[in-house]
This record gives sequence, C-alpha cells and structure tokens, in this order.
Amino acid sequence: MRKKTVYWLLAVGCWLLAACTSGVENPIKVDSLPAIYPDYVGVTIPVEIAPLNFNSTDPEIDAMDVVVRGSKGGELHLQGDEADFDITDWHELTQQNKGGELTFTVCTRKNGQWQQYKDFTVSVSLYALDEWGLTYRRIAPGYEVFSKMGLYQRDLSCFDEYPIIENTQVPGMCVNCHSARQTDPSQFVFHVRGDHGATMFQTDGQREWLKASNDQLGGSMVYPYWHPSGQYCAFSTNQTRQGFHVAPNERIEVFDLSSDVFVYHPATHEIIKDSLLSTKDWSENSPVFSPDGKTLYYMTCKQQDYPMHYKDEKYNLCKIAFDPETGRYGEQVDTIFNAVAMGKSLTWPRPSYDGKYILFTLMDYGYFSIWHEESNQWLLDLQTGEVRELKEINSERADSYHNWNINSHWIVFTSRRDDGLYSRLYLASVDEQGRFSKPFLLPQRHPKEYYEESIFSFNVPDFTKSKVEFNAYEAGREIVSDKRIGTKVSSPAK
Repeated sequence: MRKKTVYWLLAVGCWLLAACTSGVENPIKVDSLPAIYPDYVGVTIPVEIAPLNFNSTDPEIDAMDVVVRGSKGGELHLQGDEADFDITDWHELTQQNKGGELTFTVCTRKNGQWQQYKDFTVSVSLYALDEWGLTYRRIAPGYEVFSKMGLYQRDLSCFDEYPIIENTQVPGMCVNCHSARQTDPSQFVFHVRGDHGATMFQTDGQREWLKASNDQLGGSMVYPYWHPSGQYCAFSTNQTRQGFHVAPNERIEVFDLSSDVFVYHPATHEIIKDSLLSTKDWSENSPVFSPDGKTLYYMTCKQQDYPMHYKDEKYNLCKIAFDPETGRYGEQVDTIFNAVAMGKSLTWPRPSYDGKYILFTLMDYGYFSIWHEESNQWLLDLQTGEVRELKEINSERADSYHNWNINSHWIVFTSRRDDGLYSRLYLASVDEQGRFSKPFLLPQRHPKEYYEESIFSFNVPDFTKSKVEFNAYEAGREIVSDKRIGTKVSSPAK
C-alpha cells in the first residue's frame, strides 16, 4: 500500500512538473499576468478559430515557454521565441474542450533566468462559428491617394488569406462596399470607383456590371445590403465629400451633400424608389433589411449647410415596411432610435440574423465613424426596445464597422484600440442574454511581426460561410471594357 502511494505521489509530481515548468529550470514566480501581444487573456473563442499565437511584449527575453491545458483534457507545450502553435494540434485541443477552458502557463527567460507568470484562461465557446472565414477591404490609411488595396478573404481556421480583387487589376481603381447575402457569397456585390466605375453583381459565378451612376438617382449605388430572399438589394446613393481637420486628434471628415435610399431588383435591373426615402431636406443612408425581409431599416438626418455645419449632421434610426411579393414600401416611416435627442449620431445599423437585435455605432456627429475616436458600439433589443452601450467590447479609440455571423453568436468589428492609427479586426461572442465577451484581435501566425510591419487598415469586415469564388483576371478585363448594363428607375404606386 505504501509503495502504491509513493508511485501515485511521484506520478502527480511529474504531472505538475510537466504542466507548469516543462523545459524550465527553477523559475522565479511572478505575481502578475504575462505581458503578451495580442492580449488574449480571458477571451472567448470558437472551436474553429486559428491558433492564438502570441509574443511577449518584452523585446529582451531569450525564450518563451508555454503550456496549455484543457479543462476537459489535452495539453500543448512549446518553447521558442514566440507562442506558435501547430494548427492541427490546436484544433484537436479546442474541439476536446468545447464548452470548457484552456489554461495557459507562460514562462519567459531573460539573462538566463526563467520567470513564471500567473496562469490565464481562454474559454472555448459552445457556440459554433458556422462560417468559413471573413471578407474585408484592406487599404493604406491615406486620404486622397491610395496605394495597393483590394478586397480580401481569410480562412478563420488557419492563417491563409486570399485576394478577391486588387486594384493592380486595373490601375487607378478603388473597390469598396462589398456585401454577400447573409454571409453566402453565391450572391456577391461590390462597387468600383475610378475611370471605369461600376457596380458588380455576381450570382452563382455569373457577373453583371452596372453603370456606376444613374442620372435619375443623382449618384452611384453604394452601401449595399441583400434581401434575405436574394431577390432584392438595398442601396443608398450619396453625393459624398470629405474635409480635413487641423486639430491633432481629428483627421478627416466625410459628409454627404445629399443621400437617398432605394431597393434594386437585379432580375429586372429596376431601381425601386419612393418619396418617403428620397426627401429634399433629409439625408437617408445605409439601408439594411430585417431577417424576415419585411422591414427596411435605415438612418436619416436633417440636411445641413456643409461644410460649415458638419457637426450638426446627426442621424437617427428609422424603419419602413417592405413587401417582397410586390416590391412596395409601407406608407409611413417610424423612428425607432432617436440618437439626436441624446446629442449623438447613429451609423452602420446591422440587424442580427435571429431578429433579436440591431448593432450600431454611436458617435458625436456624422456617420463616417472610423476616424471618430469617440465612436462606440451600442445594441438595440428589438423585443424590449432597450438600448445600451456595449461597454464590454468598447475602447477609448474608434470602434466601428461591424457585422454578425449567421447564427448571431459572433460579431466582427473594426477598432483602432491597438495604436490609434490602423483599424484592425476584432471578434467577440454573444450569449443568449445579449452579453458580449472580451474581444480578441484576429489571429496571425506571427502577430507582432505582422501587425507592426503592416501598413494597411482593415475595414468593412463581414463573415462568409464559404470561400468567395471570383475570377479577378476576367473581372479586370471586364472592368476595362466599360461594357455596362443600364438601370431604370420606378416609383411603384401605393
């Protein structure tokens, strides 16, 4: 009996040694969490996410030793210059610990001496990601001249990134405003600016290039959002201008001399307008459909004298009924969130696909939130009417453009919280009560190197349930050809 007890104690002792200090000799215990980049301490992740590789923020360390233990079993151990996990091993560990936790033990060696920090945990969510990856635009944060930029997609289970289309396809081209139907890229749209302007629609691999502007609209088709049926796509048409601040903490301001909202019917190339959505004294903008397709949400503000009174440009959230059977709008507009009464402006409304919420950005004025440090994320509960600031995911710098995944348990959004200059992508989970987890930075294979050396900002992110199949070479030839399909405008009777 005594011999068995000795063996058991030896086994436990060996396990503890392996779990806490494997490959580490006589570490000094430090009563603080490790200083790592990115900050993954206490975040919640989906099973399918790429490894949470990280670096020490101390440039003088000689080595890092990391042990990850699953609350439901499994362990990873590595030692090197950074935490660089094997993708297959990582996914085996997250799958084994779905609904549990991963505990990280981090040691660093400096001047030959190991230090062991307090453990931290990462929760592995029960909610599946249900998406292949992300799409986004990547662009240098310039103002009037842009260098290499384009639309890209990223496999969220690993670190692979693929271009959808880049401006190297057509010199001087800018691409923006991309959107898929409820994260399904079989129906995909984006806008092309420049000498060969167009609005591209792709359905099941077949592309159409629409004229970039329609004289009856007075502008182009921008800020698209698909109807859940795929039979319609909502747009706004904007006469956009930009100005530049002289204040050190403010850089650029975007405002519209005018803007209207409409719905486009791809099958007939028909633009469906309505006088309620195209008013003289108000700017309607950024339309989105409800998940059942029977409501069109959009933001609107009183038209101002620009650029003199740009700080008076403040938007509310409105809605109007929409009948997908007839393509007709309702007879009245309702304001469902009055941001102006708070002295604020609302932008980028995005309904969750389960119909529970609308996620939006709130700022002091305007709608182009990416350069507004005060911009934050807010949530409207459509069942109770309650509106609250999402303090659990907001930062002191610009938190902006966002989208939901298809099961409405994950969001992706842009934030400048990292350095105040570049907008980067963060993900967070949402539980059944509408509570959000601590956001985490989009993982990269070598995160410190990647983000320090990148000169690009990420914006307009969205989830995609599969890889976007797009022939960029053929698309480039089609753009240069200037062969375009015209659109027609109609105003259906009530």
